[in-house]
Amino acid sequence: MRITFAFLLTFGAATPALAAKGPFFSLANTDFVVMISFFLFLGVLFYFKVPGLIVGLLDKRAEGIQSELDEARKLREEAQTILASYERKQKEMQEQADKIVAAAKQEAAAAAEQAKADLATSIARRMAAAEDQIASAQALAVREVRDQAIAVAVAAARDVIAKDITATAGNKLIDEAISDVGAKFH
Repeated sequence: MRITFAFLLTFGAATPALAAKGPFFSLANTDFVVMISFFLFLGVLFYFKVPGLIVGLLDKRAEGIQSELDEARKLREEAQTILASYERKQKEMQEQADKIVAAAKQEAAAAAEQAKADLATSIARRMAAAEDQIASAQALAVREVRDQAIAVAVAAARDVIAKDITATAGNKLIDEAISDVGAKFH
């Protein structure tokens, strides 16, 4: 079919050759000689099966291109599989990270609650220690005031007794105190 079409195109394009001067089927006509050479060239090409070789080479090239396309298709499918795998892994890692963050938040909240409880306990202990210190200081102050009052009372009694008591009355008081002490120890 292709050969016939090429042959028709050749004769259709050769119409200017038919307008040449003189007889067309003569070796003096260059157009005729060129046409015969062309047909001989085509005959040699067909004899050595050049169109078949060209078609074979084109078929081989087409097969090579098809195999490359198939390989590219396989590579694309593998790449899509790997991409899906990585996306799945990324999703799993994201879920794992979210779980870790949630657990960390829960642990932080629990630690904060524990810290609050520990702080409240510490404050209560410190308040108790402060109250004990205040009570101790208060008792010490009361004791110091009592001791001071006793010292003042003794000094005042000494002054009063020293002014009002005579030597015989003082000796009598000393004897009575010694006998009271002796009775209390025995």
